[in-house]
Amino acid sequence: MALDSAGIAYRVVGGLAVFFQVSMRRPGRGRSTENVDIAVDRKELQRIAASAEKFGFRYRHVAGVDMLVDAGTPRANTAVHMVFINEKFSEPTLTEEGILLAPVADLVKMKLTSFRMKDQLHLKDLDSARLITPEIEASLSEVLRARLGEVRAAR
Repeated sequence: MALDSAGIAYRVVGGLAVFFQVSMRRPGRGRSTENVDIAVDRKELQRIAASAEKFGFRYRHVAGVDMLVDAGTPRANTAVHMVFINEKFSEPTLTEEGILLAPVADLVKMKLTSFRMKDQLHLKDLDSARLITPEIEASLSEVLRARLGEVRAAR
């Protein structure tokens, strides 16, 4: 990936990260998504844009969203969407392909915070693959634990 070659820290987050996490545990059970979401440091934005250009992507800021779009067919729904973080990354999960993923605990918190229908489906996928451990559940706030209970009750 462009960011790896430039030495820029990132983590794949969102639906694609859930797909990989679930697929590593239970092949064939993950849900694919059209776009890619990555967490990066905003201070690296210029380096990210320059690195991505070498791989056929262009930086765009559209409707409040920072993204890398395919230079040939620039579409938001297939772009790499960037989420900016300021704190240190949690220790990543590394796929066989060398992709750095947000750890399951971080994904669970993100999905419970957003709590859209697709987030609830991703939570069900993580839970059915037994990736939401008692330790992860215990680390959640009372509000997020209640939301997880809602997801589990809706099976």
